[in-house]
Amino acid sequence: MDTLNTAQLWDRYNKYFLRAEHLGLSLDVSRMRFDEAFFDRMKVPFAEAFSSMALLEGGAHANADEDRMVGHYWLRQPSMAPSDDMRQDIEQTVEDIKRFARDVHDGAVKPKTADGFYVTLLIGIGGSALGPQFVCDALGTADDPMIVRFIDNTDPDGMDRILDELSDMLGQTLTVVVSKSGGTVETHNAMLEVKKAYEQAGLSFAEHAVAITCKDSQLDKLAQQDHWLRTFPMWDWVGGRTSVLSAAGLLPVALQGVDIDALLRGARECDVLTRGSSVLENPAALLAAMWHYAGDGRGTRDMVVLPYCDRLAMFGKYLQQLVMESIGKSCDRDGQQVHQGLTVYGNKGSTDQHAFVQQLQEGPGDFFVTFIEVLQHRSKASIMVSPDVTAGDYLDAFLHGTRNSLYNSGRDSLTITLDHLDARSLGALIALFERAVGLYAELIHVNAYHQPGVEHGKKAAGETIKLQALALQHMRTHADTAWTCQALADAIDRPEAVEALYHILRHIASNPDHGITIQPADTPALTHFQAS
Repeated sequence: MDTLNTAQLWDRYNKYFLRAEHLGLSLDVSRMRFDEAFFDRMKVPFAEAFSSMALLEGGAHANADEDRMVGHYWLRQPSMAPSDDMRQDIEQTVEDIKRFARDVHDGAVKPKTADGFYVTLLIGIGGSALGPQFVCDALGTADDPMIVRFIDNTDPDGMDRILDELSDMLGQTLTVVVSKSGGTVETHNAMLEVKKAYEQAGLSFAEHAVAITCKDSQLDKLAQQDHWLRTFPMWDWVGGRTSVLSAAGLLPVALQGVDIDALLRGARECDVLTRGSSVLENPAALLAAMWHYAGDGRGTRDMVVLPYCDRLAMFGKYLQQLVMESIGKSCDRDGQQVHQGLTVYGNKGSTDQHAFVQQLQEGPGDFFVTFIEVLQHRSKASIMVSPDVTAGDYLDAFLHGTRNSLYNSGRDSLTITLDHLDARSLGALIALFERAVGLYAELIHVNAYHQPGVEHGKKAAGETIKLQALALQHMRTHADTAWTCQALADAIDRPEAVEALYHILRHIASNPDHGITIQPADTPALTHFQAS
C-alpha cells in the first residue's frame, strides 16, 4: 500500500480505531499497511480460530504432549471451569491468598525473631517468576507493605547479589518457592542456596517459607514434612507463561499490596470482550490479525514492543516468553515442518529513541512496532519544563513523532493505549495478549500450549551433568595425571564428547568447588586439567 496523505490517514484511523471504553483501552492499527480486502480473506481462518478457542475454554485437552487441559482463563472466571471442584479450588485459593496477605501485613503471621515480614523473596523461573516480576514492577509504590525480590536463575553470583542485599533483613523475609513439580532444577538449586543462607544466619528456613506447587509434588511433600508456613496450589492445567494470574503471580503481588481482585477483574472483562466473533470489534483478534499480516503468517517480521511508560519496561521481556514460547514451533498440528515463530524484542520509549530506534528508522524493514501508550502519566499536576509543556507532554510527543516518522519511512506500527495504568488495566493488558497468542496460534495451525524445545534443552543439560560426573570420578581416581580433553574423553570411552568436556572442565576449574586445576596452553587441545 502506498503512503497515504494526512487526510487519508485520518480517515483510516477512524475506520480502524477500536475503543473498549469500559476497559479504558484502545487499539489503533491504521499504520499497518494491510489492504481493504485483508479481513475478507481472514474470515474463514478466524471462524475456525474462534471455534478452537471456545473448545479450549470448555476444557479440551489442548496440551496434547501431556494430555492436559489449558485453563488459565478459568483463573479469572472460575464459573467457566469444567467441574465444581475446580471452580471451588480456584475461588478458595484466591480467598486464601487474600487472607494470608492480610495476616502477614497485620502481623498475625510473622517470624519468631522479628515483629513482621517486610520482604518477599520469590524463587522461581520462567513464567513462575517473570509474570510476577512484571506485575510487581508495574504496580509497585513507595507505600507498599512489603518489597519483593526475585531469584529466577541458577547463577550463584545472581543469588549472592540478592542474598547480600537482604542479609540484614533475612529474618524479616518471607521466601516463596514456586515450582509445579518441585523438580525444576534452577528453582531447587536456588531454594537450597537460600535455605543455607537462613541457616548461616541462625534462622529456620521452614518458619520463613511458603510453597506454591501441585498437590503431592516433591515440593509439596517437602513443605509438609518440614512444616513450612503455608502451601498454595498450582494445577497442571496452568502453563508457566500463563500463570501470572494463578497463585504463582497473585501471592507475591498480594503481599506487595496490589489489589488482586482488580487485576482479575480487568482480565475477566477483557476475556468477555475478546470472545467476540467480529475481528474488527475484538482487540485480541485484531492484534492476531496484524501479526498474521505483518509476517505473512510465517513470522517473517519481528515485533518490537515500545511502551512509553517506565512501569512497563519489563513488558517486552514478559511478552518474549508468552509469545515466543507459545508460537515458536518446528512443526504444526499435523506434524508438518513449518518453523513458525514471532520474535519479540524491545525496552521502552523514549529511551530507545537514543538506541535501536535509529536502526528501525533506517535499517532493514524486518519488523513492525507495537507502541504502548499510557495517557495519564501521574495523578498530580506536573511542573512546566518549558513554556506550557510538561515532561509527560514530551513523552507523548516522542511517541507520536516516532510513530509518524516510522510510517513515513515505510515501517508498520500499531498502538495500544491505556487511559491509565492500575491493577485492572494491567489485568486487561495481560488477558489481551494471552488471547491474541491463542488466536494467532490457531491461525497458523500450531499448538501454543506445549514447549518441546524447552524440554530438549533440559534433557541436554542433564546429559552434560552426567558427563561431568563421569569425568570427575575418573580424574579423582587418577589424581596423579594431568589430562587433555581428548585423553580424558578416550579414557572414559566418550571420544565424541571432547569439546563438551573442555567446556565442563574449563568452567569447574574456574571455581573452587570441585578441586580441579587448569594448566593453560595455546589451544584447548593442549590444555591440561588435573584433580587436586
